[in-house]
Amino acid sequence: MPDIAQFLQILSVVAIPAIVAITFHEAAHGYVALRLGDDTAYMQGRVTFNPLKHIDPFGTILLPAVLALTTGFVFGWAKPVPVNFMRLNNPRRDMVWVALAGPGVNIALAVFSALLLHTASLMPEFFAEWFARNLQFSILINVILAVFNMIPLPPLDGGRVAVGLLPDVVARPLAGLERYGLFILIGVIFLLPFVAGQLGYPINIIGWLLGPPVDYIVDLIARLTGLL
Repeated sequence: MPDIAQFLQILSVVAIPAIVAITFHEAAHGYVALRLGDDTAYMQGRVTFNPLKHIDPFGTILLPAVLALTTGFVFGWAKPVPVNFMRLNNPRRDMVWVALAGPGVNIALAVFSALLLHTASLMPEFFAEWFARNLQFSILINVILAVFNMIPLPPLDGGRVAVGLLPDVVARPLAGLERYGLFILIGVIFLLPFVAGQLGYPINIIGWLLGPPVDYIVDLIARLTGLL
């Protein structure tokens, strides 16, 4: 279990990039929905870069903090941006664009962080290492958020993209999973590995799902921005 000093040191590096990543992700959903005809998020004050509007006290703060202190693994969520898909100009098509906006902004933030990393050497020595570690984590957390949210399971963004693109015969049953999606994710991320571990078969399903695409995208961004 990490001690408090170690936890605070980690927090000083991860807090700002994580909050920015979550805030921009949620605001992007609301902004694109507004541009495409639905002002639900705007009327509720969610088209904003104010992180307090997007933070879920349990899912964004309490749960990740407890997991970080007890297991070193972090999992959480922000308040979902409300979107009335039937108010969009073209509900099925525009739902795809609204869903893609969040992961798309996260990839853009990762690229921007990689470019900004070139300036770390210009910073005062006492600040440069902390600044670089923040940017390195920003690249990682934004790519993880983008990849995780593109898992094709509602209510994740990838699930809504799949519902918008697949034929009705597949899209309708998939859309019906939305009310159970969070429970399925918790089962896959926590319950199934725990049960398998107790039976002597340690598995890391989320690592298998996210590891290869996250590594590939981080490497690609590093190459495109001249870090490698």
